[in-house]
Amino acid sequence: MTGQDQTPYLLRAAQGEVLDRPPVWMMRQAGRYMKVYRDLREKHPSFRERSENPDLAIEISLQPWRAFRPDGVIMFSDILTPLPGMGIPFDIVESKGPIITPPVRTQAQIDQMQPLEPDESLPFIRKILTTLRQEVGNEATVLGFVGAPWTLAAYAVEGKSSKNYAVIKGMAFSEPAMLHQLLSQLADGIATYVRYQIDCGAQIVQLFDSWAGQLSPVDYRTFALPYQQQVVRQVKATHPDTPLILYISGSAGVLELMGESGVDIVSVDWTVDMADARRRLGPDMKVQGNVDPGVLFGSKEIIRDRILDTVRKAGRSGHILNLGHGILPGTPEDNAAHFFATAKQLDHARPSTRLTSRHS
Repeated sequence: MTGQDQTPYLLRAAQGEVLDRPPVWMMRQAGRYMKVYRDLREKHPSFRERSENPDLAIEISLQPWRAFRPDGVIMFSDILTPLPGMGIPFDIVESKGPIITPPVRTQAQIDQMQPLEPDESLPFIRKILTTLRQEVGNEATVLGFVGAPWTLAAYAVEGKSSKNYAVIKGMAFSEPAMLHQLLSQLADGIATYVRYQIDCGAQIVQLFDSWAGQLSPVDYRTFALPYQQQVVRQVKATHPDTPLILYISGSAGVLELMGESGVDIVSVDWTVDMADARRRLGPDMKVQGNVDPGVLFGSKEIIRDRILDTVRKAGRSGHILNLGHGILPGTPEDNAAHFFATAKQLDHARPSTRLTSRHS
């Protein structure tokens, strides 16, 4: 077996290798659209239990792997998972989402935060990631993931999901020094968590700054970008060869700034044309995405056409095929299967038969 054969396909693409087809996985590929997940959720209704019980999290992570054989297997977890280890407890209420009580809104609360010690507060992560690596071997790349500082701060300060982010923006514009301290302390904890995930077996880590798209470009430069850079800088100092991905929902206005974060790959949402994203990010930045998750409610022909369009525009190298956001609840499993099957049948070397014909 050659060295190339021993490196999982997605990891080879993330490292810049030109491949026969783009690797493929889906954000939220483990979850509610799958019947096996819904059945398991009936028996284990607590999200925290499903994501922090290693055996359950491993099983859920592997459900799409068994069904579709994606090129990436991402651990089932939540972006808020490390917060209790930093002194910010949370709960997840079904149908309501995360709840942080009390929300972090005072200097005293920020001063009481503590450095993250993953082996103490997140011992389940090691078992999850090491087991996933054992289960998939070299047939898939194991991905870890974390929330980025702005998004975790937004949850902590708002205390829950938000439509207008008025509380954290109020803090940003009235008490910026306090918010900067919170963001920096979160960045240190997140960097520790990323390094821990890599040490436990993650081969790529994706950073979700899901709510940073709600910032104006000038505020993104002030409150999001420096702390993304702080995380990346600390991780690259100890793990320079592990590819990092950054995803932001609604990122069209800050796409170029995402490229300044220091990550290796920018995950593009569906509001940006992939060819435009390539131009804006430049030839050296690898990209991921960016099929609209709503397309998976369409016909198989539409799904295939959109995949081909995205792959053509992304080019032959430095592209990981994915959705522009997580797969939606209610998506027909058969259409998800078709997405993966179509992606795996692509052949960059035969564009006349593979990338232009609907029926090849």
